[in-house]
Amino acid sequence: MYLELLTSAFALKLYLGSAVLFWLMGIRYISNDRIGIVEKNWAVKGSIKSGLIALEGEAGFQPEVLRGGLHWLMPLQFTVHVEALVTIPQGKLGYVFARDGRMLDAGQTLGSNLEASDFEDAARFLRAGGQRGPQRKILREGTYAINLAQFVVIAEGALSFLPLNKEEDKTFIGMAQLIAEREGFEPIVVMGAQDRIGVVTVHDGPALRDGEIIAPVVTGAAASDSFQDPEKFLAAGGRRGRQMQVLVDGTYFVNRLFATVELTAKTVVEVGTVGVVVSYTGAAGADLSGADYKHGELVLKGERGVCAEPLMAGKYAFNSYAGKVVMVPTTNFILKWISAESGSHKFDENLTEVSLITKDAFEPSLPLSVVVHIDYKKAPLVIQRFGDIRKLVEQTLDPMVSAYFKNIGQKRTLIQLIQDRSEIQMQAGVEMREKFAHYNLELEEVLIGTPRSPTGDERIDQILSQLRLRQIAEEQVETYVRQEKASAQERKLRETEARARQQQSLTESELAIIVQSNQGKADYQRSIQQAAQVRALAEAEADKVKLMANAEAEKAARVGIGQALAIEEQVRAYGGPQYQLTQAVMARFAEALQASGVDVVPKIVIGGGAGGSGGTGNVMEALLTVLMSDKLGISVGSLAPRDPKAEEFRRKIQEGLMAEKKA
Repeated sequence: MYLELLTSAFALKLYLGSAVLFWLMGIRYISNDRIGIVEKNWAVKGSIKSGLIALEGEAGFQPEVLRGGLHWLMPLQFTVHVEALVTIPQGKLGYVFARDGRMLDAGQTLGSNLEASDFEDAARFLRAGGQRGPQRKILREGTYAINLAQFVVIAEGALSFLPLNKEEDKTFIGMAQLIAEREGFEPIVVMGAQDRIGVVTVHDGPALRDGEIIAPVVTGAAASDSFQDPEKFLAAGGRRGRQMQVLVDGTYFVNRLFATVELTAKTVVEVGTVGVVVSYTGAAGADLSGADYKHGELVLKGERGVCAEPLMAGKYAFNSYAGKVVMVPTTNFILKWISAESGSHKFDENLTEVSLITKDAFEPSLPLSVVVHIDYKKAPLVIQRFGDIRKLVEQTLDPMVSAYFKNIGQKRTLIQLIQDRSEIQMQAGVEMREKFAHYNLELEEVLIGTPRSPTGDERIDQILSQLRLRQIAEEQVETYVRQEKASAQERKLRETEARARQQQSLTESELAIIVQSNQGKADYQRSIQQAAQVRALAEAEADKVKLMANAEAEKAARVGIGQALAIEEQVRAYGGPQYQLTQAVMARFAEALQASGVDVVPKIVIGGGAGGSGGTGNVMEALLTVLMSDKLGISVGSLAPRDPKAEEFRRKIQEGLMAEKKA
């Protein structure tokens, strides 16, 4: 009995110990930085019929995971696989691969899951129709308790999953390498300072329609997400392939398995140019060029063809896969027909000098430059007609300009071609301007260089040498003329310098002349004053003399009157005035004879007739005749002709008598 009791007690203890041990065997401890993935080894419902995760309690991997703490699971029925929590670093991306779920549709490359956004609820993922394979949604930075039996998480430098077989390792490692090659663990950063844009290529979704070469831009909320939400993008009608929409400045968390991004430069339209847009995609538009333009069509923005509205100066996020932008200079640019020379635009790098044949059979090459301007409004017409400026220059302008100057060269000799350069330039500018306008170009200027000799031909150089010698001779003549003028100027300069050196002496002499002049003027004024003084004295003396003369005359007159009265009385007493006159004449005659020393009686008497002449005899005769005529009362003129000398003597006597009478 005791033995039975003892045996029963031992059995009970053994049972209890076994029960405790069994219970202890079901305890599972999960640290807080780990999770437990539960695998059910057996179940009443048996094993799952399809898939990997047992959603209905079947044997297999369970959808729920064990978080940190103590958990009790039926021993032997459950196996717990402890794995680390999935951590995505700050600013990084994590990719998810679902081992179980709905099959992908035809043409679908990534699994879709619209319900479970963080993949932490495997049961919800599967029940909501989550698809197996690489997922469209990605994991952003953070820590996740993900069932690694259902999901494989690929992060930078970390591959998180519960290994099931060795073949899977290669698949997931290859997937990680592909993402790394696409820089998929980093967000896309488009920096404005680098002037770049992101051209997106989508690898999932419906294919492009017939005739489309690039996916059109989606509208609505999907456009604002910029390919960061694949589900929203595809729901809005997005299609796979290269996208018309581009990524501009900013940071984008894009699933690189869903879309890859190529960074390209922005389209920069510099100042002085416009960009003519040639679109490869879009709807066919109406022609805006007009019925008279037969070289192509111009369309509106967004339509396929050459856009009628060019891009002005600025920076543009232009998708170069959807079209191209042809830069057209709107400032004046120079096209040089000169070998080894070209402008910065390189439009003329294949142009060479124009080969001419002159009228006198010379074959020079003519370098020239043409200044061209394109109206920005007409730039689309030029591109529509020629494709680009280089083709315009090489296929149209080069042959046109060459032919024009060949015609000019044939009509002139080499010397005329050189000497008429200015005239040819003006003529070419006028005539070629109309030709350029036909191609929607504006010709500003034609510049002609000096004709050059072809290789091995020295004749042109000889002619130019002769022209140079001729010019040198003309310049020498001009030089000699100017040297002569310079010599004359130098002589004047030397005279001026000599005058400057003698300036003191000149100044002193000039001052002396001024002093002498002033002294002369003073003497002149003094003499004038003295003359005036003398004149005044003379006038005073004359007045005095006049007064005295008047007094004397008055006195003499009175004395004379008295004498006259006395004489008159005497005359009457002596026989009258005739007698007195005769007496006075005789007295004067006696005084004259005495003064002249003439003999009264001539020493020699030569007889003569009545008409003869004799000096004294005639004088005496004349005197006696006067006396006798006076006595006898006979006129002297009644006598016979007299001797001229006697007549002269008689005249003087009469004048004396008349003077005496007046007195």
